[in-house]
Amino acid sequence: MSKKLVFVINSGSSSLKFSLIDSKSYKRFLTGIVECLYLINTNISWKTKNISIKNFFLKSYSTHENALEFIINNIIKKKIDIFNDIISVGHRVVHGGKKIKSSVIINESIMDIIKKASCFAPLHNSVNLLGIKLLIKILPFLRKKNVAVFDTSFYQRLPEKAYLYGIPYIFYKKYGIRRYGAHGISHSYIMKKTAEIICKDIMSINIISCHLGNGASVSVIKNGICIDTSMGLTPLEGLVMGTRSGDIDPSFIFYLYENMNMEIKEIKNLLTKKSGILGLSEETSDFRFSEKKYFSNKKAKRAVDIFSYKLVKYISSYFFLIAKEIDALVFTGGIGQNSVLVRKLTVSQLSSLGFELSEKFNNENGFKNNFCISSKKSIPILVVSTDEEIEIAKETIRLIN
Repeated sequence: MSKKLVFVINSGSSSLKFSLIDSKSYKRFLTGIVECLYLINTNISWKTKNISIKNFFLKSYSTHENALEFIINNIIKKKIDIFNDIISVGHRVVHGGKKIKSSVIINESIMDIIKKASCFAPLHNSVNLLGIKLLIKILPFLRKKNVAVFDTSFYQRLPEKAYLYGIPYIFYKKYGIRRYGAHGISHSYIMKKTAEIICKDIMSINIISCHLGNGASVSVIKNGICIDTSMGLTPLEGLVMGTRSGDIDPSFIFYLYENMNMEIKEIKNLLTKKSGILGLSEETSDFRFSEKKYFSNKKAKRAVDIFSYKLVKYISSYFFLIAKEIDALVFTGGIGQNSVLVRKLTVSQLSSLGFELSEKFNNENGFKNNFCISSKKSIPILVVSTDEEIEIAKETIRLIN
């Protein structure tokens, strides 16, 4: 009997995850990741149920388009037994703008909205849209079975006091200028998984969720609803990230424009592609480099220390929104799940709030998908492996059915 599979595409700013997932059991038949896009030695690793991990190295500075074409032509199409079982395609899309509030089946109108919302997520929406167009071209028989699952949907119930900026209200009423958030698919999955782990009803769970990767954000969830998040109108606001500055004084933009004669495009490029860990370390946006060099390289140490400090500030401020009811502090994402150092540096600055690491548990990094790293007397601190692809697959099946 042939299976019914969902092909899930999850494009990040410097990576691309892909999976073929059973529409009933939600088991993976193929999964893989493209890492270090736009850097030297772009790596594609993948595996199926019966085949161990395989690796390919693409040409230097490969793009999302290079990677998607390689995946389809050299991996998916060569697995004819599963290629013919694909019944739908689920796409992660970061920003839905003012109009889209939930997952949708993709048509020309939806693609136009995604394109227009690219101004709010310049590193993401364009590559999300590229994946949509490429998959429709390659799998035309599934044209009406492509679903867009939006990060911004998770934040539709943010209170007004959390999503409005201190600017004239007309900008919100007329243009939809507000805080939209990002990483909502991941935070949604983490909320549900944490509720399952601690055996608590999802409608009463209270957590601080830290999604830390090349893009990074913190969300605070009260009674199953996100009430605030670090990213804003665009994914540029908030924490220091791989190449993004995070929070800055807006006057810095005026200074660059008026005193250094920089054009707006140059400033935009500076803040989104040349700042963050890359700008602070003066080496690379790859956090693994800065972590490895933390004790021997002052620039790397500077980058990691500032990353952790900014994270501490957000966790601390969100803590007081749910202080009496908090169930857990949760780390996820490539850095959150794998960086023993970042978790140690961060939690060590949160001791006055009731958080304390177990050195033993924190150092047992990578042996489990989900594990507790807090001491017995601490508020629970969990490391939970996020799974945006499963979340996307479930939304995709829900819509096409």
